[in-house]
Amino acid sequence: MEKIVVLDSGGQYCHLIARKVRELGVYAEIRPLGTRASRLRSCKGIIISGGPASVFEKSSPQPDPALFRTAAPILGICYGHQLMAQHLDGKVVPGRTREFGHAELTVQSKDSIFAGLHNHERIWMSHGDHVTALPPGFRTLGTTRDCGIAAMGDEARRYYGLQFHPEVTHTPRGVEILKNFLFQVCGCRGDWHPVDRVAQVEARIRRQVGARRVLFFLSGGVDSTVASTLTVRALGADRVHGIYVDTGFMRLGETREIRAGFPRLGFKDIEVFDARKRFFQALRGVTDPEAKRRIIGRLFVDIQDHILASRRYRSREWMLGQGTIYPDTIESGGTRDAALIKTHHNRVDRIQQLLAEKRVLEPLAQFYKDKVRELGRVISLPDEILRRHPFPGPGLAIRCICSDRPLSPEWDEAISAVAGAGGYGAFLLPLHSVGVQGDCRTYGKLTVLHGAPIRHAALEELTTRITNTFRHTNRVAVALRPRALDPARWSIRRATLTPRRIRLLQQVDDVVTRFLHEQFLYDLIWQCPVVLLPFSRQGGETVALRPISSVDGMTAEVVHIPPPQLSELADRLAEVEGIDAVLFDISNKPPSTIEWE
Repeated sequence: MEKIVVLDSGGQYCHLIARKVRELGVYAEIRPLGTRASRLRSCKGIIISGGPASVFEKSSPQPDPALFRTAAPILGICYGHQLMAQHLDGKVVPGRTREFGHAELTVQSKDSIFAGLHNHERIWMSHGDHVTALPPGFRTLGTTRDCGIAAMGDEARRYYGLQFHPEVTHTPRGVEILKNFLFQVCGCRGDWHPVDRVAQVEARIRRQVGARRVLFFLSGGVDSTVASTLTVRALGADRVHGIYVDTGFMRLGETREIRAGFPRLGFKDIEVFDARKRFFQALRGVTDPEAKRRIIGRLFVDIQDHILASRRYRSREWMLGQGTIYPDTIESGGTRDAALIKTHHNRVDRIQQLLAEKRVLEPLAQFYKDKVRELGRVISLPDEILRRHPFPGPGLAIRCICSDRPLSPEWDEAISAVAGAGGYGAFLLPLHSVGVQGDCRTYGKLTVLHGAPIRHAALEELTTRITNTFRHTNRVAVALRPRALDPARWSIRRATLTPRRIRLLQQVDDVVTRFLHEQFLYDLIWQCPVVLLPFSRQGGETVALRPISSVDGMTAEVVHIPPPQLSELADRLAEVEGIDAVLFDISNKPPSTIEWE
């Protein structure tokens, strides 16, 4: 069987590259970047993934120097593109101008990897460093406005480098580029035809569990529902038990829906564990986003341990089941060279310990969200479950932004000048917004635009320019209600997680969900986080809307809700008691993560 090897530089999209290759009918295998070149001789081609490091760092991951003497075709992506240039006597420099999100590629050669493409193609960037001089034997295959060597190739040696990411869905013709590399450059036939993935997963569950039983802590989301249902199918209902932990941070009516829904999926009984008081007490006074995630994760495990220690669940007879999917693992720094983007609740220290003890079952740990939904369709899960928008494990706790002290909006002359040229006013909010830029986690301030109507195309260009140019901001939102804000009259107050704030967030989240269904927008949106932040004029709250489209959660693009509908939704939210303002988050991923925290 022919094989493509993907060398992992620690990038967010390494597993995604392998998945795309497999979907094209070619077997792909992920190996560490430093794999000895002598072990790659049997492969049809090599792809070097992107990664969070800079080639200028002493500790940056490096390939075997003999790699670039191999006869196999090589495709370097992002960091892999820069490594190729550096090792083959090209020149790489730190980028003064960064590129995150959409860019336009001007194709200069339609041979080999760009065969069949147009003269101009939309691509997805996430980089700071860039190649400024070609290695000997290479020629430029494509450029962007800010990157003179966005693609390069040495056709004689069949070595190619791409500064952009062809593997993500937001490079629309990226699959064709990969297909050209596999079939035109590497000469693959496409002889890999995977068997039924459901049967594979169920067989793996039986092997891993053996004679034990499995306890699932259910959330009602797609991942845990698919994982637990597959486990019931593999082991039988008598060996799988479900518990729903009510943290107090779930959506409105969630507990009632869980009680009613899971018995129809094969579970004999569902136990509801009321932990609302414990979670609020543990998070009292906590404002740091990463600290919130860690506390929630540890408390989940404490509750799980407490339940597992009861007479019914003797530890040696039971395993803990989780709906972990691949993005949870990679964003938590789960591969050797990957950067920590955010700690997922199912990857805190205690879970890592249970994993080391082989006491955790994660049937979906190698799958992305879209593939999880495909598995769910194969096993005939109800459409209303599979259509549900993804919901974070920590729940609304990470959509309720906190602040440990009063803060004031900040004036930034340079950002205001850029925004002003586009017809908007601008100021910064000094909140810890989490971003993912160049495969690394960043913390940045929020740029708020105001004073002009929604013009989606103009705002997209303006947002890209702001986040690419100014390193201290990684997220941009535009004011919907009121349209114009006087930052001198508004402030961020000290705020923590309280039952009152969570109830308000549940209320506005429900307003948004109902509106999206009513306007037939729900199925056009992959996820729509509704965020509450303590930014106010009269002691109230601000709501931020973040409707995005995605396939797997690794990249995401803002959904351009038509301005009349967006205006109507903003009016409804502004009528909710306690809401002072409504913002619309217009940032893609990258540079911003999907969630604010």
